[in-house]
Amino acid sequence: MFDREARLERMLARHTDAALVEPMAGRPTVVRRDQLLVAAEDAAAVEERVRRWHDFSRIEGGVCLMRLRPRARVDVCELSDRLRGDGLRPGPAVAPNTLLCGQPMWWSGPAGRPRPAAPPPVPAAAAPPRRQVTVAIPDTGLSPHPWYEDTDWYAEQRAEVAEVLDADLDSELDAQAGHGTFVAGVVLQHAPSARIRAMRVLGSDGACDELAMLCALRWLADWGRADVVNLSAGCCTYDDRPSPLLARAVARLSRAAVVVACAGNAATDRPFWPAALAQAIAVAALDGGERARFSNYGRWVDACAPGVNVVSCHVRFDGPRPPVDGVDPDLFTGYATWSGTSFAAPRVAGLIAATAAAEDLPAPAAAARVLDPARSRTLPGLGVVV
Repeated sequence: MFDREARLERMLARHTDAALVEPMAGRPTVVRRDQLLVAAEDAAAVEERVRRWHDFSRIEGGVCLMRLRPRARVDVCELSDRLRGDGLRPGPAVAPNTLLCGQPMWWSGPAGRPRPAAPPPVPAAAAPPRRQVTVAIPDTGLSPHPWYEDTDWYAEQRAEVAEVLDADLDSELDAQAGHGTFVAGVVLQHAPSARIRAMRVLGSDGACDELAMLCALRWLADWGRADVVNLSAGCCTYDDRPSPLLARAVARLSRAAVVVACAGNAATDRPFWPAALAQAIAVAALDGGERARFSNYGRWVDACAPGVNVVSCHVRFDGPRPPVDGVDPDLFTGYATWSGTSFAAPRVAGLIAATAAAEDLPAPAAAARVLDPARSRTLPGLGVVV
């Protein structure tokens, strides 16, 4: 059985200022208590309207984080609805500070964890690329690995993006430690000449709040050198509508880069953000020729790719569990197998990057080529098979 409840419990235990909210039955999400995100240009007007409960505000990455007094016990979801208005007139861009999470597969057992694997073939380009392509990966970071540790692009960012492996010091590899490294490896298997621009945004538990993701997306948009951006994380919202701030950030980023995002692992057609945004390519997971049973689906999904038992590069770590029949279940020597829409998305991102590099195409033209339904079959609710 899919273990969403246990996953939520782990997230809440790690983020003690967060709360599970469920305004619509069966459609939960997690938000930071007493926190609103407001577009900077709307901050003064919103602060005036919430002055009875306002504690403090700060501007970060073009977004105002507004903290309400805890003793006021304000429902930030209900307040967001009221502030946005009735839709007849444009209201302020405001949203709760929702938690996003990486999307490896989670089951009620060890299958959701990465497992040690034998090395796959070293990625190698069939021919020299006709142009340089950069893939940005805001994720858990990047650990040294033989596939890329001697490259100039890794040397430029090595210290700032190092993965955190055991943040809680329990001698176990944290739940999503190595997630960013694994995603980067999937990209490189399909686009060996790509330059990776990693960003450590998710914690080693795989979670970050919307504010952290907004700051990362704004930095990438200002940087302007990414051709493709892979987002193997996301969330559902309290009302199943996109956060207007996240929508604006992805729209701004997509003017210069193709944004590829995982569709999520709740086995539902409930919109998963930012994948469900029109400016993003939403990627579901396949198990063989069919939808992986954990994968989300729906009219908002654009593409699907293999997402079960994917093999890629990983971190080096030796956990405390003893060997079983001569096999150490938590000894990682740089390679792993893992499942989830998190690892279907970078396959699509990598193929777009490879097409752009090989054919000297702008990233949007390469994406149109990869996702052309005339060139590949499509599946209902899953989009183009990649």
